[in-house]
Amino acid sequence: MQFYVFFVTVPNMEEAKRIADKLVGERLAACVNVVRNLISTYRWKGKVEVDEEQLLIIKTSEAKINLIIKRINELHSYEIPECIAFPIAKGSEKYLDWIEDNTK
Repeated sequence: MQFYVFFVTVPNMEEAKRIADKLVGERLAACVNVVRNLISTYRWKGKVEVDEEQLLIIKTSEAKINLIIKRINELHSYEIPECIAFPIAKGSEKYLDWIEDNTK
């Protein structure tokens, strides 16, 4: 089985906690870490913007990746939320088993 880590930025802690609770509660993710106080610089509608954001680091199984993308688009306040996934090339067998068990 393949496992993935998603990066999703959100505008504030309230939204971070709400999305994390939903994803874990719905068994779409085994774990969501919230990294506080990122500074993001990006181009939006022709202008360079700088904002403080929070980063969600989401661990899941391959079977849930399309459901996570769908759910992020439903729950997120941004017009185009960042929602990118990276395959986990290697990891502790016990931890990967734990991800699998918690996303069934």
